[in-house]
Amino acid sequence: MSSSFPGRLFSDHALSRRLERAEGAANAAYVEARARLHPETGATWQDFDGAWAMFDTPDSPVTQTFGLGMFAEVTAAALDRIEAFFHGRGAPVTQEVSPLADKSVWPLLTARRYTPVEFTSILFMELDPDRFPAEFGCGDLQVRPASPGEAELWAATAARGWTAELPEMAEILAPLMTTTFHVGGVTPFFALQDGKPIATAALNIQRGVALLAGASTVPEARKQGAQRALLGARLRFAAAAGCDLATMGAEPGSASQRNAERSGFRIAYTRTKWSLPAPAPQV
Repeated sequence: MSSSFPGRLFSDHALSRRLERAEGAANAAYVEARARLHPETGATWQDFDGAWAMFDTPDSPVTQTFGLGMFAEVTAAALDRIEAFFHGRGAPVTQEVSPLADKSVWPLLTARRYTPVEFTSILFMELDPDRFPAEFGCGDLQVRPASPGEAELWAATAARGWTAELPEMAEILAPLMTTTFHVGGVTPFFALQDGKPIATAALNIQRGVALLAGASTVPEARKQGAQRALLGARLRFAAAAGCDLATMGAEPGSASQRNAERSGFRIAYTRTKWSLPAPAPQV
């Protein structure tokens, strides 16, 4: 990766490839856990010339690709194979694409009538094990990794926080969070107040990159510093585990992005999610 001086990365193609591959690996690990715990879903993933296609269920947010155009030129034949992977399972085709992807991507997606449906700021931070101890106070909160026997408690707490923001996903959030707890590479965290869980977050370590996700606070305990404390705990844990880079995604201009930037994260790029609906079922 290029840098003008040691310890200072720039948002270039090499950085994007590393971040996209780490996120792809994290989602592949999720799909593998889903297939192991719930084989009836048919969860699986495949590598299409460096674009990793994930299938969980047709309406799952995990069902999409990562890395399209980052590791190889995109051709019509490659898109045909990717689209067959999703459409053959009754799912729409969702491609989340870095702006640093090969330029072959954009005319093919627009010609096939893909529609941009979402933008995500991809943020990153270089990690140093000596950087964090004094920067992220916990106040009167206790922050710790969840224990193996706390899967249901962690999933229920996470789902309650997310349901307040995404009520339309209420039915799938609890099983999604339960699966996340059991994914290889994931360490789930709690924030507790007076011994009661009020917030959750997950840390997924892949290829020396710490992916921060799953941040959720129950509605009545918001604005008390839980997510900042969870952020610091995960960064310290990742640095101690040997990670040299952390990354997270946020809605552009959101409070999550502002909080990340205040904590030292920088925006690497804004990723676009493109969607092609599933074909109508034949009658």
